[in-house]
This record gives sequence, C-alpha cells and structure tokens, in this order.
Amino acid sequence: MSRARNSWILPVSILLGLLLGLLPLPSALQPLRPYWLALVVAYWVIEAPDKAGLGFAFLLGLVADLMFGTLLGEQALRLVIMTFILQRFRTRLRFFPLSQQALAIGLLLLNDRVVTGAIHLGLGEPALPWSFWWAPLLGMLLWPPLFLLLDALRLGKVK
Repeated sequence: MSRARNSWILPVSILLGLLLGLLPLPSALQPLRPYWLALVVAYWVIEAPDKAGLGFAFLLGLVADLMFGTLLGEQALRLVIMTFILQRFRTRLRFFPLSQQALAIGLLLLNDRVVTGAIHLGLGEPALPWSFWWAPLLGMLLWPPLFLLLDALRLGKVK
C-alpha cells in the first residue's frame, strides 16, 4: 500500500530536478548552479536501482538536452557515466554515513564537470570559467538534505 501511495515521488522529483535546472539565475551565479538532475538521479540509482538504471539515465539525459538546449547527448553521456559509477559502488555507498556519501557524490559531480570540460574542449568551445568548478561543492553540500527529504518521502515518513 505504501509503495503504491508513494509512486508519485520518482516522477515528481525528476520533474523538479529538471525545472530547477531551468530556473533563471543571474549570470554571476549561473556557473554555481548545482546539477539538480544528477543529484536526483543519484538518489534513485542508490535507493531504487530497479527503477533507475543506465537506460533511465540516458533517456533523462536526452530529455534534459532538449529542455536545456545543450548538445544532444551531452547530458545523456554525463548521466550515464555517473549512473554506471554509482551502480558499480552502490552496495558500498548505501552503507556509508551521510557525510561520506556526500563526499562521494561531490567527487562524482566533480567527475561530471571534468567530462563536461572535455566535451567542450573537444568541440573547440572556450574554456569554462573557474567558478564553474564550485558547483560540485555546492551539490555535495546539498546532498544530505536532499537525500533525507527524498528518503522521508519515499518511506512515507512525511505526510
């Protein structure tokens, strides 16, 4: 009964992750925007691997590419790489304390920035600003409250 009642949480959290990525920010804060969609996908890959896998990440990445107007396949590649790494270490990561999980997510988000930088470098686009590298730190700081919120919703602790 609880599972059927909470089945709305996955699609709503993904939709919110996409919408937060579209939220307008001043140009000075734009590079600091956390990768909300990656944070939400990471949660679902860790806590519900039967619902979120590589295909899920790829399709969401394509949707994000279309919504954000990025190179088609860029976010799909980024999310698939992150999901692959998470799936590989999921059993260990689930039992880490939340602070260590946040550090691991921060490293995954940093890896995502490296992949993004490599894609942009390969396309001959200008180098990304230094402020671009602060977003993984912000995502790492946002992981514990996001994880606790989604976990409480998924487990039915919030009504």
